Amino acid sequence: MTARRHQVGAPTGPTPANHVVVLFGATGDLAARKLIPGFFHLAESGLMPEDYRIIGSSRRECTDEEFRSLAAEAAERHGRSEPTGGAWDDFVARLGYVPADDYADLSVAVEAARADLGGDTSVLYYLSVPPAAMPDIVTSLGGTSLAGPHAKVVLEKPFGTDLDSARELDALLHSVFTEDQVFRIDHFLGKEDVQNILAVRFSNRLFEPVWCAEHVRNIQIDVPETLGVENRAGFYDATGAFSDMVVTHLFQTLGFVAMEPPESFTSGALHAEKQRVFDALVPLDPSRVVRGQYEGYLDADGVAEGSDTETLVALEARIDNARWDGVPIYLRTGKRMPVGRRVVIVKLKHPPMGMFDDRDTHGNELVFEIGEPGHIRVNFTSKEPGASMRLGAARMDFDYKRSFDPRCELEAYERLLHDAMLDDHMLFNRAEGIERLWQVSAPLLADPSPVKPYAVGTWGPGEVDELVAPYHWRLPYQ
Repeated sequence: MTARRHQVGAPTGPTPANHVVVLFGATGDLAARKLIPGFFHLAESGLMPEDYRIIGSSRRECTDEEFRSLAAEAAERHGRSEPTGGAWDDFVARLGYVPADDYADLSVAVEAARADLGGDTSVLYYLSVPPAAMPDIVTSLGGTSLAGPHAKVVLEKPFGTDLDSARELDALLHSVFTEDQVFRIDHFLGKEDVQNILAVRFSNRLFEPVWCAEHVRNIQIDVPETLGVENRAGFYDATGAFSDMVVTHLFQTLGFVAMEPPESFTSGALHAEKQRVFDALVPLDPSRVVRGQYEGYLDADGVAEGSDTETLVALEARIDNARWDGVPIYLRTGKRMPVGRRVVIVKLKHPPMGMFDDRDTHGNELVFEIGEPGHIRVNFTSKEPGASMRLGAARMDFDYKRSFDPRCELEAYERLLHDAMLDDHMLFNRAEGIERLWQVSAPLLADPSPVKPYAVGTWGPGEVDELVAPYHWRLPYQ
């Protein structure tokens, strides 16, 4: 195989030990959009192991060459680099395929690859499959030589559907793997801007002193989407916006926003402080939750007749500790809304001063726009030009592309794939955190209000705005 080249301006980082990666769901949507292009970009950047194999597996019958062709199509359509030249030839030569229904053949393929790479080679199983398929795969791995101290497993969210099912899944996982071998992935935590919340807050005295109830009016985590359910209707109708987005991405992001300063930037310290946030979350009040469903959702293929599944959810959360006492936290996400955005906003109170007309002052805001790459905005008040002391809204912007080489960025899945190969759990979820979030969600799951219809391309039913009154959502007002 040809030697790998490291691109100038490419991401840098430690090189993992040799790995065999088994990609369950290898012919599916996530593998095509993120995983296969992500592995190729890591290889181009010199961040894959010195030697590795990737074995695709799914229910689809497929030869090695057919899988390599699918991988080329995925990289062509979704990747950042063309699947051509020596780098691609080296990458694609490491791909193979075994159907998912034959664990005997999979065992042979994995052991052959490990023997080729070295007897102590790690095996990473990535379960890019629907939640219902996970237990059978984990059980099958446990019944063969595929599991063992050399193995680890990456699971996609959602992790269960409630507290009991999450505990059952964890019990099954721990019957096959130790906790250190389990990586529960949430790709929001791999995004640069989510991680940068920690960097901006804890490394700048400009922000940390006001990051508390004394100064913060409210916090918003807002993730509207323009897409509908499209080809995910069957999965989505059984899951809904709350389980798909809030109890996973949005709550996990809140853990980063609201945590106390960790003792050190280590996996254990970070998880400990995030868990303290989750432990302090007040169980959700169903009367402070709005569930919506966009018009036309019931006509999608795969949606049950008369389904009450929400495609939009907005809610108020509270954290019962000294730092956030009395601060409302508003979370919103939904399908078929006017814009697609991922925004975290820390809205500060008006200053307690009488020297200016209060109507001329604007509450300060710190806005994290989560993208790849994203940006950070500070909204503040300044004097307008002229002969009178008239105040106006002003802003300062930080843009990744202007300050850093964007070629150095890893997309969220790329960062997390690399971390999993390094056995770094810092940006992955732990069982205790997931179970606590389902516990917090239990009152809503037990007594959800009926969904409210909303027109496609709107910001949801009117109750969404009423939820935050007398405040308002930053979007769409910018």
